[in-house]
This record gives sequence, structure tokens and C-alpha cells, in this order.
Amino acid sequence: MNSGEYFYDLGKLIYQIDNAYEDYGKKTSLNSPNLLWILYALNDGKMHTQKSVCDDWQIPRSTTNTIIKELEEKKLVTLSHLNGTRREMIVGLTEEGKKFADGALTKLYEKEKQIYEKMKNPEKFLEELRNFVDLLSILSEE
Repeated sequence: MNSGEYFYDLGKLIYQIDNAYEDYGKKTSLNSPNLLWILYALNDGKMHTQKSVCDDWQIPRSTTNTIIKELEEKKLVTLSHLNGTRREMIVGLTEEGKKFADGALTKLYEKEKQIYEKMKNPEKFLEELRNFVDLLSILSEE
């Protein structure tokens, strides 16, 4: 296999992974893959800002802001200013939002656990993937 074939196969696999999650989201009434990933991010029990969600998940700010505003209107999230900043907002799930996220994601977590348990070496795979993502900085070099 040469580098062209490698990256061609890799591109197809990335889109197959993305499509699998998009299909899951559609089956659970999450109308967009970005909504799925935002709920996924917020449902980990940690503090998040809108900026950290955008940066960590590479979701455009306008998309993230639109989805979070819709979730806020439905009383599924709360927004509050991060101390010491003018614009940075902390976003957190309300009790109703936690129930909604759990309902939408519990089966996904279970299926991911099944996949994890069937993998030969999931930690090594993740390590290699992180290394690969770090190496992608070569694409932005001139």
C-alpha cells in the first residue's frame, strides 16, 4: 500500500465512522450530528464553555451557538458567564437536559462499550489516532 491508497482508505473509513454516528442520531430523534456531539460533550459531568465545545469537537461556533440557544429555549441547558471573562459562557445541562441526554445517549454508550470490548487493543488504537491527529499539522505547513 502506498500513501495515496492509505489516505484514500482512511478518508472512506472516517466518513463511515461519521455516518454510523449520524445514523444513530437520526434513529434517536437527534436531528443533527452536531446536536449528538454537543449532548455527548455536555453529558460527561464536567464543566464546559461554548468555546471548549467548539474547540474540542471542531464544531463551528455559529452552529454550536445555534444548537445551544435551541437547547436553552427548551430549558435543557443553562448558560452563565465564566468569571473573569466578558463573553465566555459556561453551558450546563439542566435536570431535564440530563434526562434528555441520558435518554438519547444511553443506548449509544452501551453499544460503544460492546465495540470497545471487541477491539483488540483500544488504548493503542487511541494512542495511534492521537499521534496521527498531531501529525496532521503537516497539512497546514507551507
